Amino acid sequence: QEEKKQLTLKVEELERKLDSTSAQNIEFLQVIAKREESIHQCQLRLEEKSRECSSLARQLEMAIEDAKRQVEQARERAVSRERAAQSKVLDLETQLSRNKTELNQLHRNKEDAERRYESRLQDLRDRLEQSESTNRSMQNYVQFLKSSYDNVF
Repeated sequence: QEEKKQLTLKVEELERKLDSTSAQNIEFLQVIAKREESIHQCQLRLEEKSRECSSLARQLEMAIEDAKRQVEQARERAVSRERAAQSKVLDLETQLSRNKTELNQLHRNKEDAERRYESRLQDLRDRLEQSESTNRSMQNYVQFLKSSYDNVF
């Protein structure tokens, strides 16, 4: 009977240990369940963040491509404007060169015309002087003839 009592005590003690272990096991299972739930929530957040990062990466790539496109367009416009400006500068330089050439030609023409005018004016002066000289000579001759006729008659 003593042995039975000890066995009963042992059984009770083992049952208490079993209950205690079962309680601990339940607690551990609850902790594990909470941790698994936490891990699951973390995995969901991680997946969400991954999707968000992927979306942001795509948006960033699109923004970079758009910026590159805009920079390229701006560069092309600038190059086009620069070419147009260079073309206009060349046209203006050509026009300036033509105008200078034309101005030089006009100066030469003016100088030639002035020389011809001066030469013609000098010619006319010389002819006028010669004409006046001839006129004086003729008047003197006429005077002489008048005097001579007066003396004769």
